[in-house]
Amino acid sequence: MSFRKVVRQSKFRHVFGQPVKNDQCYEDIRVSRVTWDSTFCAVNPKFLAVIVEASGGGAFLVLPLSKTGRIDKAYPTVCGHTGPVLDIDWCPHNDEVIASGSEDCTVMVWQIPENGLTSPLTEPVVVLEGHTKRVGIIAWHPTARNVLLSAGCDNVVLIWNVGTAEELYRLDSLHPDLIYNVSWNHNGSLFCSACKDKSVRIIDPRRGTLVAEREKAHEGARPMRAIFLADGKVFTTGFSRMSERQLALWDPENLEEPMALQELDSSNGALLPFYDPDTSVVYVCGKGDSSIRYFEITEEPPYIHFLNTFTSKEPQRGMGSMPKRGLEVSKCEIARFYKLHERKCEPIVMTVPRKSDLFQDDLYPDTAGPEAALEAEEWVSGRDADPILISLREAYVPSKQRDLKISRRNVLSDSRPAMAPGSSHLGAPASTTTAADATPSGSLARAGVCTRRQGWCWEPQEAGKLEEVMQELRALRALVKEQGDRICRLEEQLGRMENGDA
Repeated sequence: MSFRKVVRQSKFRHVFGQPVKNDQCYEDIRVSRVTWDSTFCAVNPKFLAVIVEASGGGAFLVLPLSKTGRIDKAYPTVCGHTGPVLDIDWCPHNDEVIASGSEDCTVMVWQIPENGLTSPLTEPVVVLEGHTKRVGIIAWHPTARNVLLSAGCDNVVLIWNVGTAEELYRLDSLHPDLIYNVSWNHNGSLFCSACKDKSVRIIDPRRGTLVAEREKAHEGARPMRAIFLADGKVFTTGFSRMSERQLALWDPENLEEPMALQELDSSNGALLPFYDPDTSVVYVCGKGDSSIRYFEITEEPPYIHFLNTFTSKEPQRGMGSMPKRGLEVSKCEIARFYKLHERKCEPIVMTVPRKSDLFQDDLYPDTAGPEAALEAEEWVSGRDADPILISLREAYVPSKQRDLKISRRNVLSDSRPAMAPGSSHLGAPASTTTAADATPSGSLARAGVCTRRQGWCWEPQEAGKLEEVMQELRALRALVKEQGDRICRLEEQLGRMENGDA
């Protein structure tokens, strides 16, 4: 009779973490020392943002990803807050828009120039005022454009429409104590929260109701975290009564007992979970730790499977996680973290070892793209939608970012940009039009025609000018189509030449 050890099959068993070389780090950054369990760092495919020490107010750095090496002390910052910045979050639908919450009780939304800052940025696009105590949590809606959640030390959760600078929902009676964190679910119909009263709550923000609640999810008194997974389950980190750090997985349909509960160690740093919905891997980073543990979440018991630990010498002050569309798929990179030291930021690359240079379909399913699935008005009316997915098979080329525009009267006047019927997309747009130019009122304004917010009109003598503009627009469309066809022919000819056919 033979005994054979059965090892669970997983393509992520051999994931390994590796810090980048010193010349690819961001040096001489004075990371904030404020006492708050935030990540202090946010990153997207264009920029890295880090909350830094600032005298006489609050500030954070915004660096293009390519600006590695030593950062000059005089490098411009985003410095409009009058108190220390506690949390920052990049908009998932615009890589140049970032929101910040501060001890000055305000939320500010900023538009970063396309090539980064050249002078200090002190004027936000919009200031959202509604909290009476410091604002420590900021979270953009995953699928609805311009919808932002903020939570403060006044135990109030506010949902904002950034496009109109108005407060959509105020949830002020659901949390009796300090809110530790908030996490939206996959389509943004619900969010879960972890609170100082040791309860995990699942909340419907549009109805303002409590969907489910678990008291004493973790019995320890130290801070806990709760995040939604892609299948609707809730993953939590916290402490036991004996101050041991714990992980737990919960089914919202039955919060009586956890589906899985694991104890890690007896360190005292709060555990910050980062979740990848495409691979179902959770990365757990402890503040003050020098390691990142990662676990795979599966459908079969024990549900939480330990994969490995990345260890380094220096403790981490904070951590940022790159969205999937910012990774290098050719190197089988499945995650990239930006680890904050006391005076620098160090990228850490998580890689699945593969011998083949081909695109790995199993590692890179279609992932959430930068296009919003809903407008804020649609979400408020009760509609839900899953994120719009993009493929990572081709090298991802980001689309032209639109400026964030605020309209005090009209809900979401900044709608999706219109595409000319004859335009073609070949890696990069042959011609781009701004949202203002694509509207009837935009083209009429250029022709000197009277335009109004409620409607538009023109004098008879101006009709000739309007016709000229329309003729010019038709000619431009034909030219764009002709150039697109020419590019296609040239690409085919180049391909034949490279293959030796011509």
